[in-house]
Amino acid sequence: MTENIQTLYRKVLLRFIPFLIVCFVFAYFNRVNISFAKLEMQSDLGFSDAAYGLGASIFFVGYFLFEVPSNLILHRVGARRWIARIMITWGVVSASMMFVTTETQFYVVRFLIGVAEAGFLPGVVLYLTYWFPARERAKVNSVFFTAIAISGVIGGPVSGFVISQMHSFMGLRGWQWLFLIEGLPCVLLGLICLRFLDDGIDAARWLTHQEKILLRKNLDTTKDAQATHSVAHLFRRPEVLLLSVLYILMLMGLYGFTFWAPQLIKNSGVSDPFNVGLLSAIPYAAAGIAMVWVGRHSDQTGERKWHMALCVLLGALGYLLSGLFAQSTLLSMTALTLAAIGVIACLSVFWTMPPRMMAGAAAAGGIAFINSMGNLGGVISPYMVGKVVSVTHSPVYGLYAIAAASLLAFIMIVWMIPAHLISREPKASSDNPSDNF
Repeated sequence: MTENIQTLYRKVLLRFIPFLIVCFVFAYFNRVNISFAKLEMQSDLGFSDAAYGLGASIFFVGYFLFEVPSNLILHRVGARRWIARIMITWGVVSASMMFVTTETQFYVVRFLIGVAEAGFLPGVVLYLTYWFPARERAKVNSVFFTAIAISGVIGGPVSGFVISQMHSFMGLRGWQWLFLIEGLPCVLLGLICLRFLDDGIDAARWLTHQEKILLRKNLDTTKDAQATHSVAHLFRRPEVLLLSVLYILMLMGLYGFTFWAPQLIKNSGVSDPFNVGLLSAIPYAAAGIAMVWVGRHSDQTGERKWHMALCVLLGALGYLLSGLFAQSTLLSMTALTLAAIGVIACLSVFWTMPPRMMAGAAAAGGIAFINSMGNLGGVISPYMVGKVVSVTHSPVYGLYAIAAASLLAFIMIVWMIPAHLISREPKASSDNPSDNF
């Protein structure tokens, strides 16, 4: 039985996860390519650091406002059509960034990209709960969230190459090519979604009748007794607010790294954009490996609390050291790698918690609400660092503030999150790691 279900889980994972990773990679490209475009776009258009920080942040305002409605629509109309809609619209809007010439246009398009992308990440997190039980989700989440690391590994060198080698090609600047090249593939992926994704187990024609029964049985026997089904009741649970605040702090760490790492590497003494892109891939590669290990180990042991807590503590240490060694490329890269491992690897474990207390429409609304609230960290962090740079002409104190946010997240995980959300879960179906996907 164990062997059969693990083989089936592997089959489901290989069916969906590689494609969803590709989708998330391009989503992340279009969310953060502004950090590489900044290396050329800022001087071309005459934007200040504060204006850039505001533009980077305002994406998350649109994302915040439309996240919950988007996920509720997904729950109603199905993942296949709605994820396709998200990808097509964000690809078109992101590519249109190449036409921006003023600060106002910059802010408007960044806001619209946030509106277009709203619902993708929580939609996928919700979608995975339709297929995998709680005891398997840290592994599945860790594989899916490697898309963040992959986007950094691929996106850094590609973005650096486009910026440095394609400026003035066919009359367009490198940053304009960057938005076009990384935006239009999303439209194609959205069209593929319509053919490739299934809305749930029952709609999967590539599964046999017995396989569908086995998947449904394992989902039904692992539902949390405390799960809330009502959206109205969900928002009266204090755990929702606690998880939202925790996610804000965690994403302050993630987006502080995402939006400012290229600039920090440049400030350490690396001038060529392509070399900046190559070096920026190193922390992401290390974080991707660490994330998979953390997710697998957490599922194998059933332990959640310390896997997550120690990750965010490592992120705090990495940011602290980044501030101390900002002028040395070698030491700065080492510190940034520690920070990336900490702030990225914790995500796979974090997203095992919300589905433990939510089901049905409440899961659709609740996961989206926590994600949208958490992404306020994406509003706070880039703008805060940008403002600090404008005032002090140094990002060091901004890095210390992000380190403090990660430290506060560590304190919340250890002392404030309710035990039923981070208590030990039943171990993954096989005690032998090689038997698991």
